[in-house]
Amino acid sequence: MSLFLGKIHYWLYNKIIWYEKIEKDIINWAQDKELPVGTWVQDNNERHGPPLGTEPLEQLIDTSNIHGWLQARIESAELRQAALVTQVLNRNMDFKSDLIGIYKNQGKAAAGEYKGDSAVPEDIFNALNDYILEGMPCDRVNEIVSSNDNEFVWQTSICLHTPYWQKVHGNVSNFYELREAWVKSFVEGLNPDFTYVRSAENTHKISHK
Repeated sequence: MSLFLGKIHYWLYNKIIWYEKIEKDIINWAQDKELPVGTWVQDNNERHGPPLGTEPLEQLIDTSNIHGWLQARIESAELRQAALVTQVLNRNMDFKSDLIGIYKNQGKAAAGEYKGDSAVPEDIFNALNDYILEGMPCDRVNEIVSSNDNEFVWQTSICLHTPYWQKVHGNVSNFYELREAWVKSFVEGLNPDFTYVRSAENTHKISHK
């Protein structure tokens, strides 16, 4: 079965797995807070599909519809996480600081795992795209604005995440605040000489401190 799969399919699968790790961390945190997360998880899994689990990609994927299967798994992961974050914040907005901490820790963990180059901002941007979930490659979400040894700037041409958050009656601004914390932690963990900033116009910059 693996003969049907290419490097890009494993690349996307691993991005989904990393996204689901945040979901697991939030669930574990919510259990410690004695929130009704068991009910939330059951409901989210029934509505949006369960996580991938630990099975290798070749044992899970529908090789007759590889693109469709991966797209469906991305949507499932996005919807579950949007729902879970919204359920937590609906219970208490003060929990956002705890969620930010979870995202920061996971960004740092991803940076610690990465083995590629990170000497210049473009290297860091390329590394970032091995982890963050921005739809399928054909969606072409990011447009490069400028690149040099001191900074790398790109724009998000479309927002793929808003429909997921709207579907679960959540606020997509929470997603961007949490992911900004993740990315900043990842960038600074990968190379402490650089940092990350996102503008209100969805322009992103990795720059020398």
